[in-house]
Parts: sequence; C-alpha cells; structure tokens
Amino acid sequence: MAGRGSVGALLASGLVAVIAIGGAGGYGVGLLTTAERSDASGVAAPLGSLQPSTPSPTVGTTPTPPPKKIVPDNSEPLNADDLHYKTRQFAATSVVRSEVSLRVPGNWNFTQPDPPKIGRYTDPTGKRWLRIEAGFTIRRSPADSMAAKLVDLGTVPANQMLSIKSQTVDPDTHDATLVYTYVPDNSVRYVVVRWVANGDGLCTFEIAVTGLPQDQAALEDVLQHAADSAARDDSPITPR
Repeated sequence: MAGRGSVGALLASGLVAVIAIGGAGGYGVGLLTTAERSDASGVAAPLGSLQPSTPSPTVGTTPTPPPKKIVPDNSEPLNADDLHYKTRQFAATSVVRSEVSLRVPGNWNFTQPDPPKIGRYTDPTGKRWLRIEAGFTIRRSPADSMAAKLVDLGTVPANQMLSIKSQTVDPDTHDATLVYTYVPDNSVRYVVVRWVANGDGLCTFEIAVTGLPQDQAALEDVLQHAADSAARDDSPITPR
C-alpha cells in the first residue's frame, strides 16, 4: 500500500524551502477544472470549476477582455471546529487502479468525473471542495510535480487573475505545497494544492482544497487531515 500515515502539519511547521511570489496577476486559471490533464506522473491540472481554456489565437486577432470587477463573497467563513471527519474510500483509475482511503469531512458530498482519475468532496454550500488524484505512475518528486503545475498555470488567460501566493517544499517530508488565488467569475477563490510524498520522496497524491479567502484556516485543516491519512493500494487495470 502506497502512502504515508502522517506528514505532519506542513503549513504550521518551519519550512526551509519557501518562495513567496505574490501578485502574479498576469496569469489566469483557465486550466482550473475537474477535466484533468494528467501525464501519469503525479501532476494534473489544478482543481476548480471552470472549463479548460482553448488555444490562444494569433496575437492581435482578439481584443484583451476588460478587467473584472471583483465582488467579495461575504459568506460566513468555514469553521474548522464545525468539521467532523470520517474515513472515506473511492477508486481512481488512470495508468493503474488506485483504491484510495482518506479522512474528509463526513457531510461533504462525493462526485467523480469520467474518466475517474480524481475524487471530489464538496461541502453542502457548494463553495468549498477537496479534490484528490491518484491512479498515476509514482515516478516524480512532489517538487517536480509542483514545477510542472506552475508551467501549466503560466498558459492560462489573464482575465482569471491568478495570483501565486507561495510555493513550499518541506525538507523533511518532501511534500510540496502551492497556494494561489483566482477569480472564476467575480469573487476570489483561495486554493491550496499539495503533492504528497511517500517514503522514497516520490509523489503519491495530488490533493487540493478550494474555498473563499476567509476559509483559509479551515481549508488548511481539511487538507492536513486528507494528506495525513491518504493511502492508496494499486493494481493493474483489467482490460474489458
């Protein structure tokens, strides 16, 4: 069984490798979608609710869209003390079939796209969710997976107003964590993506949480519970 029982509280610990890149407003998040673009190496397009971006047209043929007017979503913040966790299971299929087990909020609803490379748990309001990908070949480090994700994010439309907040790699666990915000419609979304390492320092999961900026503390709690408990048991895919 691949996975690590406990990775420790990464976001609360002292990190040696920390790079903060605030205000990268020239990027966008057209790739922020549950329609995955996995390359079977531990990296997929980050989570979100948008459709994949189309190829950029020839320069000069399409006018640049005007900046969005940001309208804050003043919903009550998600409260970590109100979350009750339970162990959930699902199967992710890509290069291999991964039987996945992890702890998530018990009242969050599960959905899965086709092909089932990921599982997604969404809170009752529909404003926060956790996404986990498995089923890929375990061959790349979390740091390399995060670097590949950043390359993907650099190709998306500017009108999504992506802002990279931080990139961190834990020197002890080798987990990598990327934090950014984006504007899918008119309200800002807060995203944390973590690539979880196994004992050999290779990526076994990509786990991401998305919500509102005021949900930051609770989202980190959800992510930590998932990353600490996530395990996968892989088997070959049986041809139909």
